[in-house]
Amino acid sequence: MRYNLLGRTGLFVSEMCLGTMTFGQSGGPYAAASGVMQDDAEAILRRAFDAGINFIDTANVYAGGQSEEIVGRALSSLGIARKDVVLSTKFEHGTGAGPNDGGASRQHILHEVHGSLKRLGTDYIDLYQLHGFDPATPVEETLRTLDDLVRQGLVRYIGVSNWAAWQLATALGDARRLGLERFQSYQGYYSLVGRDVEREIVPLLEAEGLGLMVFSPLAGGYLTGKYRKSDEGRRVTVPFPPVNEARGAPLLDVMDDIAARHHTTLAAISLAWLLHQKVVASVILGLKRLDQLEDNLKAAEVALSEDDLAALNAASALAPEYPSWMMASGEGARRSLMETGRMPEAQWGAK
Repeated sequence: MRYNLLGRTGLFVSEMCLGTMTFGQSGGPYAAASGVMQDDAEAILRRAFDAGINFIDTANVYAGGQSEEIVGRALSSLGIARKDVVLSTKFEHGTGAGPNDGGASRQHILHEVHGSLKRLGTDYIDLYQLHGFDPATPVEETLRTLDDLVRQGLVRYIGVSNWAAWQLATALGDARRLGLERFQSYQGYYSLVGRDVEREIVPLLEAEGLGLMVFSPLAGGYLTGKYRKSDEGRRVTVPFPPVNEARGAPLLDVMDDIAARHHTTLAAISLAWLLHQKVVASVILGLKRLDQLEDNLKAAEVALSEDDLAALNAASALAPEYPSWMMASGEGARRSLMETGRMPEAQWGAK
């Protein structure tokens, strides 16, 4: 297991993170994505920790708070020292029926942080993340409240999830202008069959030095290949994240060949590709069984060659969109000069 710095901090997190959305019993459409109760959760957490995973991600809304409770009890039961674990949880989604039971207002944040601390059985949260963007609350109010939590020692670092690039850029600018704590991480969907984050968000993260925490790295199980021959599984009831199967099918064929050469699984190849992306700080593993964890852990030992990466990149490449195709054309000569130190043979407008 390798460890990466989280954003512009001195905090090292394991390249794989244990996701706990499956912990506890949810109702409604996400019931099929839950159901891991205390004993099984402790077995999974124990194996993950022994494999070198020091990063755990949860949220106040996972199974109505059960996930946080299970994580807190598991750490205590297993005797894992608090200092040896980086605990990440989230807020912003609605936790009740009232108008102030969601969002990123000072009132909601202060209420939810104390609830999460109690359920996790700890006196501080390592990484506190906005689960989504709240259009009703001024970003400055949210930033000032989170800054207060960091100064009080209740929270160590802050991050966001599922924000647009312009929203994140605005918040980073506000934090810099006001001298407030800045976001250090971005949690978002990224996979071989879902690379949209590369359009605007990844360039921003690289420029500003934020670490990317990847959720749904296997596209809800699609990249394991199990849905080729079966119509059973979580994606049948919860087709999340969406997958363009017309593009996904030929990608799976390319992955078959690479997995065979490495004597491993499609899941391991999918995760290994993400681990090769420099912007990725940690890949969140969402699983329900120990054998799934064992399969995912294999990715840490897969060294993809340049040819492997080129084949995977080509099979999963994004369709060009404006302004990216115009920028690529306009920047080409300057980028070539910057990277090679040599003038291109021909430039637009050259005589």
